[in-house]
Amino acid sequence: MKPETKFWKEVKKNLPDIDFTRLESWASFGVPDLLCYHDSCGFFMIELKVANGNKVHLSPHQKLFHMTHPKRSFILVKAHAPRSTKLYESSAVTESGLSLVRSKACALDDWLAIRACLLGRSQA
Repeated sequence: MKPETKFWKEVKKNLPDIDFTRLESWASFGVPDLLCYHDSCGFFMIELKVANGNKVHLSPHQKLFHMTHPKRSFILVKAHAPRSTKLYESSAVTESGLSLVRSKACALDDWLAIRACLLGRSQA
């Protein structure tokens, strides 16, 4: 099983109250992997990434999408070295991409904090 597929299963398991629709990337370049919905906040989008280094690879189309849609769009990253799960808002994406070292994550290694950030509320 591919690392992104494993990560997708982990996301579904840890965020069961969010409705996810997987989008086909070949249909519209740059559009995030997941269209998400929750009754409390409506729709939002998540790009899933698995990273092996300090930088997340984003295609030019993905960078452009996140830079032009900075609200209610996120990048959820599974990093392997060091092992962690980080959530970034689209506003963290620059023309050079997304740095796991320089960019500030809105949630780190805590599925309740990740959920709270996605739903637009502070963690209770």
